[in-house]
Amino acid sequence: MILRAARADEAATLTALCTRSKAHWGYDADFMARCAGSLAVPDGAIARGDVRVAVDKDARPIGMAQLSPPFDDAIELDKLFVDPSAIGQGVGAALLRWAIDETRARGVKRLVILADPNAAAFYEKMGARFVRMAPSDAIPGRELPFYDVDLRGPP
Repeated sequence: MILRAARADEAATLTALCTRSKAHWGYDADFMARCAGSLAVPDGAIARGDVRVAVDKDARPIGMAQLSPPFDDAIELDKLFVDPSAIGQGVGAALLRWAIDETRARGVKRLVILADPNAAAFYEKMGARFVRMAPSDAIPGRELPFYDVDLRGPP
C-alpha cells in the first residue's frame, strides 16, 4: 500500500469508494441517499492538498482521508473511508496516522472526528478520546460520537 495525494481527476472515483465503504455497514437506500452530499469528495479539497489516497499494488484506490480547512485550534477529519475489500488490512490506520501527522505539520493543536458509530471502536483503538455525542452533519436528528486527538504533546 502507498499513500499519495489525490489527483484532480479522482473526485468521482473517491466519492464512489466512500459510498461503497459507508454502504458496507448495511445502511438502507434511503439513508445512503440522505448521506450522498457528505460522501462526495470536493474538487476544492483535492486542489488544496487535503485529500490523501491509499492505493494497492495495482495503483487502485483502496482508501481515502480528507481534512477540513483549519478552524479555531482544530482540523476536522472530514472523511476516512476504506474500500470493503481492504478493511482490516491497516489502510484506515495508515490514513489516520497521515491525518494526525498532517494536522501537526500544519501547526494545529487538535484533530477532531465526527465518527460513524461503526468506526467508534477503531478511533478509540487508535487513541482518539471520546468527547460527547454530537449532531450529524448529514442527517438531522442523528447523533454521532465526537472524538478529539490532542496534538500538543510529543508525537
